[in-house]
Order: sequence, then structure tokens, then C-alpha cells
Amino acid sequence: MPIFASVFLMSNDYFQFKQFTVHQSRCAMKVGTDGVLLGAWANGGCSILDIGTGTGLIALMMAQRFPSAAVVGIDIDEDACCQAKENVDTSPFYVKIDCLDVRRMTGCFDAIVSNPPYFENSLASPDSQRTLARHTSSLSYRELMESAWRLLDDEGEFSIIIPTDSKSRVEGEAALAGFFKTRECMVKTTPRKTSKRCMLAFRKHPVAVVEQSVGILQESPNMLTDWYRSLTRDFYL
Repeated sequence: MPIFASVFLMSNDYFQFKQFTVHQSRCAMKVGTDGVLLGAWANGGCSILDIGTGTGLIALMMAQRFPSAAVVGIDIDEDACCQAKENVDTSPFYVKIDCLDVRRMTGCFDAIVSNPPYFENSLASPDSQRTLARHTSSLSYRELMESAWRLLDDEGEFSIIIPTDSKSRVEGEAALAGFFKTRECMVKTTPRKTSKRCMLAFRKHPVAVVEQSVGILQESPNMLTDWYRSLTRDFYL
């Protein structure tokens, strides 16, 4: 999902947000609306893990929103990790960036976020870096859910953004891992279009009522909705 012009695009190499700059020339997964949405929507805590951090965008957004939190971003792409470290180093926030496979990670976090690989059955890119970033062959939904369950505190929350087409699959894998859905936001580009993305939040214990909402990005072409402006006002120029 493309990002809108309300982020100041200096070139194809970097985006300027209000409090930090995200360079992306060495990352296969570029800055996009998905990451901005999740970084602005997810609940945080005292310790936050961003799985598949890429440029470090979501980790930096969480560090801005929760300034007292210890934020960690991990990725298996060495180039992405190097660039994420550079983005963190030039920001006013501290985020620990590790080149690490979540399946081998240890620790405990009270908030976990992820904008994971999402192509399941499509042809892999000849670019191995793009395949790592975009295809579930590098991290399946089942492996992601099992890893998040293992690393999440008993009272923590795991938040994710995925294509709507993958919603049933992801919810099934979450249930198999032991999760209960607590929040859901279906995201539409315009009021008349069907939802193409959804944000889901899971916990280890059920809630009485699952919080459900619909977010619309544009009232019409190039006119952002109040919902989207309000959600992202602390980040967009």
C-alpha cells in the first residue's frame, strides 16, 4: 500500500517525518502506509519488540510514542539492520537494532509489533533481499505466531498488519498458538472500496468484547480522512 504525500518525500532514498528521517536505499521493504498505520495504532508498553524492522520505521514510531520504553528492532537482513541502525543513530530516540532470527530469539516483551512478509503462494522475486522481506517463505505466519507467543509477556499484546486476504489464515494460526484476538481495524483506501489491509491485536487471555473498527484513508483522491490525520498527526509533516 503506497504512502501518501503528507510525508515529505525528499527522494526515493529517504522520508522525512516530524521527529526523525528514514533512509531506505539499502532496504527491500520501503517505507509505506502499512508501517505508518501499525506504528501509530499498536499498543506499547515498557518493553517493545519490532519483528522484521526493515528501515526501523515502526520501531522509531513506537519509541516516539512510548519514550520510556525499551524498544528492540530485529531483522534477518544485514543491510536492513545496518540502515535501521543509521536511522536510529540520527534520530532523537534510542532503539536497539539486532540482526537476528526471531525463531532463535530469547527474552520477554510486553508489546510486540510486526509488519511481516505477506506473499504466500506467489512467484518469488529474483532479488533474494526482496524475497526475504516480502514472502512468507522467510517467516511463515505459524512461525511468527509461535515466536510472538513465546516472547510475549503474559499480559502483553501482539499487533500485526496484514492483507485482508490473509486474515482468516492469520487468525487461525494465532488461535493454534494460543492467542485470543482483542482488537481489529479493517483499513479501506476510500469509503467505497473494500478493505485491503487489516490490523489485528492478540493477547494470551480472552476479552469480553473484541474492539472492532474500520479505518478509511481518503475521503476522495488526495483528501485524507480525519481518522487518518488524527492517527498519524504526530508523525507526518
